[in-house]
This record gives sequence, structure tokens and C-alpha cells, in this order.
Amino acid sequence: MSTIEKVCDVLRTTLGLGRTPLDAGTALLGSLPELDSMAVVNLLLALEDHFGITVHDDEIGARHFATVATLADFVQAKLAAPRKEQP
Repeated sequence: MSTIEKVCDVLRTTLGLGRTPLDAGTALLGSLPELDSMAVVNLLLALEDHFGITVHDDEIGARHFATVATLADFVQAKLAAPRKEQP
């Protein structure tokens, strides 16, 4: 399953979208009424949990929520980034 498909699954589950069709070009922020400010926080937590990544406040912006593809690109970049070791 591709990162985009996995992100779509997390979006559907977290936002309660059911079987709503989503693809790379699906607009998110400002287009999906379910994606309000609280849902963004819940979505980030769900993405962290699902993908095993950590998202810091200063590395996320509205541009990452433009479309499913931009969100998947962000997740993919986080997966590719070297992980910092905990002290």
C-alpha cells in the first residue's frame, strides 16, 4: 500500500469520512468541513501513531494540508528523515 493510500485511510478513520473517495488531488484544508483545527491535531496524532513518526509544531504548516498529496509528501519526508536518538 502506498503512502498516499495509507494517508487516505488515516484521514477516513480520523475524520469519520467512511468510504468517501479520496485521492492525491483531493483538497483538504478549507475544502473538507470535517477538517477543522481540532481535527488537524487529531489527524497529526493519528499519523504519528500510524507511521511511527514525530511531528513538531514548528515543522507543520497549512501548506502540508493543501491536498492529500502534500500531506502524504510531508509524511514521506518524515519517514525518510534520519531519526534522532533519545538521550
